[in-house]
Amino acid sequence: MELAERLAALAFHVPAGSMVADIGTDHAYLPIYLVEKGICTRVIATDLNPGPFRSAGRKVEERGLGDQVDLRLGYGLKVLQPGEVEVLVLAGMGGNTIREILAASPEILGTVKRLVLQPMADPGDLRCWLAAGGWRISDEQLLEEDGRIYVVVVAEPGREKTGDPCLLELGPRLLEKKDPLIDVYLQGIIDKYERALAGLAAARSGAARERAGELKAKLERIKEVAECR
Repeated sequence: MELAERLAALAFHVPAGSMVADIGTDHAYLPIYLVEKGICTRVIATDLNPGPFRSAGRKVEERGLGDQVDLRLGYGLKVLQPGEVEVLVLAGMGGNTIREILAASPEILGTVKRLVLQPMADPGDLRCWLAAGGWRISDEQLLEEDGRIYVVVVAEPGREKTGDPCLLELGPRLLEKKDPLIDVYLQGIIDKYERALAGLAAARSGAARERAGELKAKLERIKEVAECR
């Protein structure tokens, strides 16, 4: 099985021989790939919704991998046992949803050695939460698929050396390694803030003016970082 580029990027960050849980597996493409390529001997694949769960089950059975891909129906990490997996993969959901899933099961999270995350939105909020919770961002990667930029955030237990909230929002490892897509990625963030400011331009309330001031200051800082790379 060949993977779409955004899923292949996740597989790249899974250490060979590790025990992995793919949370929100959808069609189980990633677990199937990890097993068939010999990266992992066994993978746990979970999903909250019965429809995708049944679809994943069909895909696994079609490939004859029922003994190697362990399918579990349930929310987040609640279907796991402490120490059962070394690596958690969470992709295809917002950064704040990922954060909520991880925060809901500290007894599981505390036994994990690596997180491979692909937030579809709010990656900055997720990075800040990870850094505050004793996770260091060990690697990051950008990729483009079907005209959309995706970000992969890899985290491991430890102290994050970057404390600047602005750099955490933009991606400290992306900036350090000068990812080939960093300019496009930063411009997308700048555009998002400029749209938000434009939406507040006509607002008259004090709260809106205060929010506009905060966004303007943040935008100026982001532009400064982008220009000084």
